[in-house]
Amino acid sequence: MTKGAETRQVILSKGVETAYRVGLGGLTIGHLAAATGMSKSGLFAHFRSKELLQMEVLREARTEFIDTVIRPAVLTPRGEPRVRELFERWVECGRTRMPGGCLFVKASAELDEQDGPVRDQLVRDHIDLYDSCARMFASGIAEGHFREDADPMQFAADLDGIMLGFYHAHRLLEDERAEARARYAFERLLADARVPDTAPRRLT
Repeated sequence: MTKGAETRQVILSKGVETAYRVGLGGLTIGHLAAATGMSKSGLFAHFRSKELLQMEVLREARTEFIDTVIRPAVLTPRGEPRVRELFERWVECGRTRMPGGCLFVKASAELDEQDGPVRDQLVRDHIDLYDSCARMFASGIAEGHFREDADPMQFAADLDGIMLGFYHAHRLLEDERAEARARYAFERLLADARVPDTAPRRLT
């Protein structure tokens, strides 16, 4: 990796950390210059606009989520074990990520009614997440763990709803039972999807 690439990576990592606290809307070249100790002109050489900076930070956050949640799940055996690993990694991510909470949840609220390439990228990221969840669930159908008539995309939407509820209860409400409630909802989701008369495959 060249010196310029190393510097860019340091900037992006600090950009993600900063965006977790202030949101994408609060992330500016001036703000990031103060956080990194670099000059505005130095940062401008890497990111020609606030919009480009925000898009690159979103891409970096996406890469981090893939590395910590999606990829470990994909490396787990197909079917229910893979779906469970996805859930466990996602809960851990929501429980321990940067102060300020999930960047993607923050960005969804910020960009909901805004047009432009940053919002377009965020939409693509969410669609890709749904697709990844649906494929993992579909592997469970292929393995005979889940019903053949189960809808993988509906599972993805339901799981996303559980995780959004967990995030809201854990971060905003500071509900001590947020994780327990999310786990209960997840178990019910799996129970509904299982092949009849199949014993639960609880992994410990």
